[in-house]
Amino acid sequence: MKKGRAHTMTHDYKRHGTTTLFAALNTLDGSVLATCMERHRHQEWLKFLRMIDRQTPADKQLHLIVDNYATHKHPAVQRWATPHKRIHFHFTPTSSSWLNMVEIEIGVLRGQCLDRRIGDRDRLVSEIAAWQQQRNASGARIEWKFNTQKARQKLARAYPDTAKES
Repeated sequence: MKKGRAHTMTHDYKRHGTTTLFAALNTLDGSVLATCMERHRHQEWLKFLRMIDRQTPADKQLHLIVDNYATHKHPAVQRWATPHKRIHFHFTPTSSSWLNMVEIEIGVLRGQCLDRRIGDRDRLVSEIAAWQQQRNASGARIEWKFNTQKARQKLARAYPDTAKES
């Protein structure tokens, strides 16, 4: 590498130790449903949605707070969601990950077991599974102190042209 030149990769570069983590947080008891997959396409998102649907009580309404990633709004996902009346999607505004509480959990995961380099995908997936099991066993809940008024103030600063009085 030369000074002032960005590092480049060859065609045979391999990303060892990477995975896509799909996670859902039950805000009432702090439990996490999570799975790791090779990719982050609508097909994998649908597999995760089906897993959530199977592993949660059928009589419960599910409110999924997700970002605006195209995978979450794919037509195949919308077709799947139509007959699943108990599942409600809520999309966060762009650059508002602080509204999505599972992002807090991912931050905890990062701090507790992913802040070191893990060069093997299988080991990474097992570390995430062990963290999920420990997290669910502990019954730790997030005490979110951000209220509606603070959220509206922050959104008004971020999007002054679309701010509405409530």
